[in-house]
Amino acid sequence: MQRNTKLYETVAALMASGKGILAADESDGTAGKRLAMVRLENTPENRQDFRELLFTAPNIEKYLSGVIMFDSSIRNETDDGVLFADVLTAKGIVPGIKVDRGTRALQGFKDEEITQGLDDLDNRFAEYYDLGARFAKWRMVVTIDEDKTPTYEAVRMNCVMMTRYAQLAQAAGIVPIVEPEVIHAGDHSLEKAELETTRTLQILFQTLQEYRVDLAGLILKSSMVLAGDRYQNQTSAEEVAQATLRTFHMSVPHETGGIVFLSGGQSPKRATENLNAIAKLGAQPWPITYSFSRAIEEPFLNAWAGKSENSQKAQEVLLETCKQNSLAAQGKL
Repeated sequence: MQRNTKLYETVAALMASGKGILAADESDGTAGKRLAMVRLENTPENRQDFRELLFTAPNIEKYLSGVIMFDSSIRNETDDGVLFADVLTAKGIVPGIKVDRGTRALQGFKDEEITQGLDDLDNRFAEYYDLGARFAKWRMVVTIDEDKTPTYEAVRMNCVMMTRYAQLAQAAGIVPIVEPEVIHAGDHSLEKAELETTRTLQILFQTLQEYRVDLAGLILKSSMVLAGDRYQNQTSAEEVAQATLRTFHMSVPHETGGIVFLSGGQSPKRATENLNAIAKLGAQPWPITYSFSRAIEEPFLNAWAGKSENSQKAQEVLLETCKQNSLAAQGKL
């Protein structure tokens, strides 16, 4: 296998100790849901203001190693005419790009979905590289419903698609983040979540290895192992940490470049507590940190409320939120 040392340099930068990745890669529609939290209309101008405040926050580079953007935002710029990717690069933050095009129903498999987005992906990667992106993200969805889902066939097909994405990313000099999100919503137990997360990751990494993806130039973005949000007995942070690390040790080859966590429907407080409990269990074969979206953006949005007079306060809240998650990623809370 031909090795690409540039990929390893990017992985090392993204997995720098004490830093995490901001997943600001909401589609324009999902960004509208964020803005609706503070009663703002979903317009290009409001989305631009929202992201400019995030990306230009003073000292944010102390706690963020990377930012994942959406197609419209990697093409966007500040009020002063500087591309967002250039703003981040100047701070020493690696720009990233979400490249999947969402999920669709998988025919023949009730309640299961397949991720779209492989068409012309090699050409899109070339363009995104020119725009400054050095890593990318592709998400697949795994839903737990008693003994009905997930099926092996649906997981395997999604993993083949994700593997093709990873191949194309590495060929373009872009680090792929692979994100098999096990959905938190449901009434499943912690044990069921652990079983299905382990199985999903095993299928994913078997497929990646079969198709000769360089695992050292790749990052896993994983769910924490959680009982469903409607399960009667919600688990402690310590139980989540133990189940999550058991899953990784059963599933993730040691040469994998790193692991980052999605917050996945948890409250900002709970996501941080669980991250801290995982880190407190000590060093692992892979560097581990966070790649949160709503868990970082929600406190910021509440402080900003779409008002220019609140901009400085909102950026201070953002900095403090990232600082707390960075401490949690080191087990220091």
